[in-house]
Amino acid sequence: MAVEAKRPEDNVIYIGKKPSMAYVLAVITQFSDNKKEVTIKARGRAISRAVDVAEIVRRRFLNDITIKNIEIGTEERELEDKTKVNVSTISITLSK
Repeated sequence: MAVEAKRPEDNVIYIGKKPSMAYVLAVITQFSDNKKEVTIKARGRAISRAVDVAEIVRRRFLNDITIKNIEIGTEERELEDKTKVNVSTISITLSK
Protein backbone atom coordinates (compact mmCIF):
# COMPACT_ATOMS: atom_id res chain seq x y z
CA MET A 1 0.00 0.00 0.00
CA ALA A 2 1.53 3.32 -1.04
CA VAL A 3 1.65 6.16 1.43
CA GLU A 4 0.41 9.40 -0.07
CA ALA A 5 2.68 12.38 0.50
CA LYS A 6 1.06 15.21 2.40
CA ARG A 7 0.50 18.19 0.11
CA PRO A 8 0.67 21.71 1.48
CA GLU A 9 -2.70 23.38 1.59
CA ASP A 10 -3.58 25.23 -1.60
CA ASN A 11 -5.11 28.19 0.16
CA VAL A 12 -2.05 29.08 2.29
CA ILE A 13 0.34 31.79 1.10
CA TYR A 14 3.73 31.85 2.82
CA ILE A 15 5.30 35.30 2.85
CA GLY A 16 9.03 35.61 2.19
CA LYS A 17 11.35 38.14 0.60
CA LYS A 18 9.55 38.77 -2.69
CA PRO A 19 7.83 42.11 -3.31
CA SER A 20 4.41 42.46 -1.69
CA MET A 21 2.59 42.60 -5.02
CA ALA A 22 3.76 39.06 -5.86
CA TYR A 23 1.91 37.78 -2.79
CA VAL A 24 -1.10 40.02 -3.49
CA LEU A 25 -1.38 38.38 -6.91
CA ALA A 26 -1.17 34.93 -5.28
CA VAL A 27 -4.01 35.79 -2.86
CA ILE A 28 -6.19 37.23 -5.64
CA THR A 29 -5.53 34.10 -7.73
CA GLN A 30 -6.70 31.87 -4.88
CA PHE A 31 -9.94 33.82 -4.51
CA SER A 32 -10.51 33.79 -8.27
CA ASP A 33 -10.22 29.97 -8.12
CA ASN A 34 -13.36 30.05 -5.92
CA LYS A 35 -11.58 29.55 -2.60
CA LYS A 36 -13.72 30.82 0.29
CA GLU A 37 -10.71 31.44 2.56
CA VAL A 38 -7.02 32.22 2.06
CA THR A 39 -4.48 32.19 4.87
CA ILE A 40 -1.40 34.39 4.80
CA LYS A 41 1.45 33.12 6.99
CA ALA A 42 4.73 34.79 7.88
CA ARG A 43 7.37 34.85 10.56
CA GLY A 44 10.06 37.22 11.70
CA ARG A 45 10.76 40.24 9.53
CA ALA A 46 8.20 39.14 6.92
CA ILE A 47 5.31 39.83 9.32
CA SER A 48 4.99 43.46 8.24
CA ARG A 49 4.89 42.37 4.59
CA ALA A 50 2.09 39.89 5.42
CA VAL A 51 0.03 42.67 7.00
CA ASP A 52 0.69 44.86 3.95
CA VAL A 53 -0.46 42.07 1.61
CA ALA A 54 -3.70 41.55 3.54
CA GLU A 55 -4.47 45.26 3.57
CA ILE A 56 -3.64 45.78 -0.13
CA VAL A 57 -5.93 42.90 -1.09
CA ARG A 58 -8.77 44.22 1.07
CA ARG A 59 -8.53 47.91 0.26
CA ARG A 60 -7.43 48.06 -3.37
CA PHE A 61 -8.50 44.90 -5.15
CA LEU A 62 -11.20 42.83 -3.43
CA ASN A 63 -13.45 45.05 -1.34
CA ASP A 64 -15.74 42.17 -0.30
CA ILE A 65 -12.93 40.34 1.55
CA THR A 66 -12.91 40.40 5.35
CA ILE A 67 -10.35 39.39 7.93
CA LYS A 68 -11.75 36.28 9.55
CA ASN A 69 -8.96 35.53 12.02
CA ILE A 70 -5.51 36.68 13.08
CA GLU A 71 -3.27 34.38 15.09
CA ILE A 72 0.09 35.38 16.52
CA GLY A 73 2.63 33.18 18.18
CA THR A 74 6.27 32.32 18.76
CA GLU A 75 8.31 29.44 17.38
CA GLU A 76 11.52 28.27 18.98
CA ARG A 77 14.12 27.68 16.26
CA GLU A 78 17.49 25.98 16.64
CA LEU A 79 20.40 27.59 14.81
CA GLU A 80 23.35 25.75 13.28
CA ASP A 81 25.46 26.33 16.40
CA LYS A 82 22.71 24.65 18.49
CA THR A 83 21.55 27.88 20.13
CA LYS A 84 17.81 28.45 20.30
CA VAL A 85 16.04 31.65 19.28
CA ASN A 86 12.42 32.72 19.39
CA VAL A 87 10.81 33.80 16.13
CA SER A 88 7.46 35.59 16.02
CA THR A 89 4.76 34.25 13.68
CA ILE A 90 1.48 35.53 12.27
CA SER A 91 -1.36 33.87 10.41
CA ILE A 92 -4.03 36.06 8.79
CA THR A 93 -7.14 34.35 7.42
CA LEU A 94 -9.09 36.27 4.77
CA SER A 95 -12.58 35.17 3.72
CA LYS A 96 -15.24 36.11 1.18
